[in-house]
Amino acid sequence: MPDTQALVMTFLTSLKNATARQTAELLRSVISQQRVPYTNQAGALIDAVKAVGEQLIAANPVELAVGNIVRRVLHIIREEDLSLTTAAIGELNLSAVSDDENDDDRDGNTTLSAAAVAAAARSTLRPPSLQTLLEDTPVSAAVPQTSSSGGDSEGKTADKSSRSRKLKHDVIEAVNELIQDIVTCHEQIAEQAVEHIHQNEVILTLGSSRTVSEFLFAAKEKKRSFRVFVAEGAPRYQGHLLAKELVARGLQTTLITDSAVFAMISRVNMVIVGAHAVMANGGVIAPVGMNLVALAAQKHAVPFVVLAGSHKLCPLYPHNPEVLLNELRSPSELLDFGEFSDCMDFGSGSGSPLLHVVNPAFDYVPPKLVSLFITDAGGHNPSYMYRLIADYYSADDLVVQRRAIAGN
Repeated sequence: MPDTQALVMTFLTSLKNATARQTAELLRSVISQQRVPYTNQAGALIDAVKAVGEQLIAANPVELAVGNIVRRVLHIIREEDLSLTTAAIGELNLSAVSDDENDDDRDGNTTLSAAAVAAAARSTLRPPSLQTLLEDTPVSAAVPQTSSSGGDSEGKTADKSSRSRKLKHDVIEAVNELIQDIVTCHEQIAEQAVEHIHQNEVILTLGSSRTVSEFLFAAKEKKRSFRVFVAEGAPRYQGHLLAKELVARGLQTTLITDSAVFAMISRVNMVIVGAHAVMANGGVIAPVGMNLVALAAQKHAVPFVVLAGSHKLCPLYPHNPEVLLNELRSPSELLDFGEFSDCMDFGSGSGSPLLHVVNPAFDYVPPKLVSLFITDAGGHNPSYMYRLIADYYSADDLVVQRRAIAGN
């Protein structure tokens, strides 16, 4: 697939600025261009997505949203294949019952294979996911008509080809829905703002987050009057940008240093922050300095609320070897090399500089410090996040790795 590979390579070169939406769009292109065989159509799609997903995750392991989308698409393929298989088995059962009722001389030429019976058993024992129950969306049961002769090879070939097209179509439609959910997640989270922000409250946040800004703007539009304390988020000072946006929208804003959080937290009614990723245990990977804010909130019994779209919910735990919790940014964000060049001179007798600069990008906030998660699916306690995450992913896809080829 030269076109697909070109898309992948272009995407990898710009992965630092990639979004979850772009990842989903790339995987949609991979699926649409993948040639699906007559047998094991789902396996072929899964292998194609895993092959690309491995490259995407390896290119930037700390960008957990990319891996989340890869796993979400793999889960979609499995769910759509199971849905088609279940519908096909239902059609075979109906056909067998009809033959028995209408023709007493026939013994029922339509029989179920062992694989079909096993698939039916799995689908019967499998409970519906919470997401399916909440959405209450009927599953499409369109199944191609099968040949009743039992010996018509052309009919079987047509059935397989039709089912192959049906699987790809359903998967692409589901991926389109996923992309739409990613695009609208900020608005869906913002719609809940009026339920959590009340009149004359003081809100504290750190750094800059589009989800947080949309949340605050939505409360402002609902005629809520409140003040926002913005910690500047050193050393990148993203809080300065958020403060300008809030003032431009008419919100009362106070900009403070990160070290002043403990001094100001006693005046705060609620802490509202964004997240880089939410782990399966309810822990949060967030911009550096966030753990300090969470500890201050816990010390003064201030609710610590985390806003995150469902694409940021990661099925992995912090201790999993596949998780890269942090990355070190350039020391130039902290100091000017011209002023400290003498301290970093490698010409000293020891052969190593006397001054070392560490500039981590993220903090880890344990779930015990989080009061509430607000996602596009509603508000949830940290102890419930593992159940919500389980509805979006399959256990077989936690480690994105292609199947080993025999003989290699």
